[in-house]
Amino acid sequence: MTTSTVSLGSRFATEFPELAIGWQAETPPRPTLLLLNEPLAHELGLDADWLRTPAGIGLLTGTTLPASATPVAQVYAGHQFGGLQPRLGDGRALLLGEFADGRDLHLKGSGRTPLARGGDGRAAVGPMVREYLISEAMHALGIPTTRALAVVATGAAVQRETALPGAVLARVAASHIRVGSFQYAAATGDTGLLRRLADHAIARHHPGCVEADNRYLALFDAVLTAQAELVARWMLVGFVHGVLNTDNVTISGETIDYGPCAFMDTFDAATVFSSIDSWGRYAYGNQPAITGWNLARFAETLLPLLDEDSDTAIELATAALGEFAPRYQTAWRTGMRAKLGLAHDNPDDALVDELPALMTEHQVDYTSFFRGLARGDIPLGYMEWVQRWRKHSPDTAAMNAANPVYIPRNHLVEEALAAATAGDMAPAGALLDAITDPFTERPDLQRYALAGSADFAAGYRTFCGT
Repeated sequence: MTTSTVSLGSRFATEFPELAIGWQAETPPRPTLLLLNEPLAHELGLDADWLRTPAGIGLLTGTTLPASATPVAQVYAGHQFGGLQPRLGDGRALLLGEFADGRDLHLKGSGRTPLARGGDGRAAVGPMVREYLISEAMHALGIPTTRALAVVATGAAVQRETALPGAVLARVAASHIRVGSFQYAAATGDTGLLRRLADHAIARHHPGCVEADNRYLALFDAVLTAQAELVARWMLVGFVHGVLNTDNVTISGETIDYGPCAFMDTFDAATVFSSIDSWGRYAYGNQPAITGWNLARFAETLLPLLDEDSDTAIELATAALGEFAPRYQTAWRTGMRAKLGLAHDNPDDALVDELPALMTEHQVDYTSFFRGLARGDIPLGYMEWVQRWRKHSPDTAAMNAANPVYIPRNHLVEEALAAATAGDMAPAGALLDAITDPFTERPDLQRYALAGSADFAAGYRTFCGT
């Protein structure tokens, strides 16, 4: 394989020059491949051995591209912690192009772009390894997500609180079109651009909308459904995104941007890990409501397309948005029934709805609780609830298929990131082995199933990495 045989299109760059700035990645001084996702490479038709060569690493860092590729920094807006930033975009990232199957190849940490807003455009090894580990864990858990293809150390230092080794992440996504992309397009006042973007999103992600009487209302409904199901899946595994701004809400329904994210150990709806989320806007328990708020912002962008009459457009959008909460609740309850080994049509909603308060009261480890329940390990204080649960003859084999043994425990992630920063990738590889086969209990991996110490958890904070 050679770079010239790699199929990488430039559809987004060609169709949306208003939303893209042509740019080139920085050339890393001493690139070294740290992590390579061989199964994903195979899916994409890439030869893993070739990707380890200088030419392959050139593709993974954006410095050696096929002639068909047009690398661009995407332009988008976004509500960040509730405040609208009218022009954000890829300040340290590049869309290199699209593979033959339509998925994007995208870089993070590839250098400053005109959208860098004062940043250095680079990334450190630790945050890029974090995204690799957690996005692959999410994929193994069956949660729609961007995928990490590779992490390449650049050989250049990145200055944060201290000098850190730099890295570039190559990731793959159904697309990188976000609510923020629509916010930017809408703000231009160019309805033609907005319509083209909506038609592109429909064709690429929600083609069934073409058959609807109002394809743009159908698009909103499809995105709303995808996001309701996505956030329900996050809640079911205890995932806390940490920076759920509108520029981090995809039209495809994939999880994107693993900056200050983490998994919850002790169940608590108020759980916050991000060092910059001082008010808890994006706390674990707030994620459904915030997703609904973000979707309201998406609906606002689509109003000119929904109906020529603004009042009618608002009525249509408002009615559609009202479906978010019930669809989220349906998805969450369905998932929780599966975690509890209950039949899909089990009518005992109270049994499901009471569980979060019980877990909070008894400060249980969220992940291990369900596996313990299947084994018959009943925490004190649950007996009345357990007796009701057992009357439904729960399927414990189904519980084990729905509840992971291994998640990216925060203390293990930090251990792996510290080692990677020091040049040792072995802990990251060992953790990756556990979390990419999360439902199979293995006796030799017991430490990967255990929560960190109370002292560690009490002071644990995550950072965006920029």
